[in-house]
Amino acid sequence: MAKQNLNKFTDLVWTVTEEGIYKDDLSLDFHSFVLIISGEMKIIQADKAYTFGAENVLLFPRNQISAVIKQPKDGRPYKAIVFGLTVERLKSFYTKEKPNLSVAPDSSVRILGDQPLLKSFFSSILPYFELEQNLPESIAQLKFEEAISILRFIEPNIDSVLADFSEPGKINLVDFMEKHYKFNMPLEKFAYLSGRSLSTFIRDFKKAFQVTPQRWLTKKRLELAHFQLSKKGRKAGDIYLEIGFENLSHFSFAFKKQFGYSPSEL
Repeated sequence: MAKQNLNKFTDLVWTVTEEGIYKDDLSLDFHSFVLIISGEMKIIQADKAYTFGAENVLLFPRNQISAVIKQPKDGRPYKAIVFGLTVERLKSFYTKEKPNLSVAPDSSVRILGDQPLLKSFFSSILPYFELEQNLPESIAQLKFEEAISILRFIEPNIDSVLADFSEPGKINLVDFMEKHYKFNMPLEKFAYLSGRSLSTFIRDFKKAFQVTPQRWLTKKRLELAHFQLSKKGRKAGDIYLEIGFENLSHFSFAFKKQFGYSPSEL
């Protein structure tokens, strides 16, 4: 499990350390401004994949369903600083600053490159983890505004993402689930991102697929696993995380229950 070191102002900044391989399927409700100190992070989305290493700085937009795999590299653990850009603080910022909305929102993960301002910003954050008292709100607000100012300087069109406060609208459920079934997300999150309440999501799902979401998700993931094992020659230990299972034993049990033989028999 991820080891997180939180400063006293936890809605803004924390560090994450992984000594081994760690995978999580998530969709955050805030933008993540991240510096990777060591190790490697892979972000897998429905139609894109990214790999980041030491000294990479990225902006990870909110409400994006992703599988995130963190692992050591070159003998060093995965370690990163994460600065959270919450909707509440962004709304407050843009009441004072007029956003540049000349381009459409682009939810792609952004690699921010080698910029002196980025290095300076993240270096200034590290001492916060040594504090024994609360970080004053006045300082927290200054650092937040500094983060936004740097992002706006580096990416002139970033306002189209940061100042987009819209909530997910109701979309085609079949298309949405066919794209995202591999991600091990709570049904509540699937419902929200498809623009539905949980009860409406379950009702619409049963109408569209003639089965409960849990049964359909398990069946789809196992069918994908069978294809990867039998046609692509991959091994169970290499794919179970990618297709939405939390551990190898659970995957092997479910696979044998579905097909009548274990993954290793393929």
